[in-house]
Amino acid sequence: MPMNDIKIVQSKANRLRFILPWLLDKLLPGSCLLCGGVSQDALCSSCCVRHIDWHILRCTVCAIRLPGLSHVSLCGTCLSHPPSFDATFAATDYAPPIDHLVQHLKFQARLPLAKAFGRILSDMPTPQAMPDLLLAVPLSLERLAERGFNQSLEIARTLAHRWNLPMSGTVCVRVKHTQAQASLPLHQRRVNMRHAYAVQNSRLIANKRVGIVDDVMTTGHTLDELAQCLKRHGATHVTNFVVARTPMR
Repeated sequence: MPMNDIKIVQSKANRLRFILPWLLDKLLPGSCLLCGGVSQDALCSSCCVRHIDWHILRCTVCAIRLPGLSHVSLCGTCLSHPPSFDATFAATDYAPPIDHLVQHLKFQARLPLAKAFGRILSDMPTPQAMPDLLLAVPLSLERLAERGFNQSLEIARTLAHRWNLPMSGTVCVRVKHTQAQASLPLHQRRVNMRHAYAVQNSRLIANKRVGIVDDVMTTGHTLDELAQCLKRHGATHVTNFVVARTPMR
């Protein structure tokens, strides 16, 4: 089979992977992926109460977990080396069973989880100054073709709808295809993300407060690089909204 035909078949297969879970979500009754109970989306309210805890004391900038008796609002790293983003809101830690659910969404196309994660983020206490625009961390074209969808974009759609905020999936693009961050040692991740993003339409973010939606935050290098790019093009304030934050860097 010619290479062009193979690419067409792969593209159609990826679209089918995206459409089928969406159709099943619409046509079949929902059930919680953790307890099996009836749910409006992939996680029931009881499991959210049990496994989602946005009341954990966290650094207000990077959302890393702080000691329980801490009287400070910033971690040492953010005090000594402030990142380009200004704040981060995390729904919970990247730990069982949430870490498994994130992987199911990302690698098994369990798209109802994106709706559930968007709802969970929308239920968190909102920042004092809401973003003017929501963006999702973009994927490279190679990664998007491989996966068939952008999990962060799907989460952002639900969050934007529930918060009644505008959202764009085209303001910023990934221009550098890199190794997956999770596959690299921590000390190589910043270099891996350098110059990975570009802004296509500065007018939409100039003098705006921008919210970035992502599924997982580990070292923060991806979000830092993206925030740096957005601010170079006029964004005044960047806040991250992530489903899960690794407990330690």
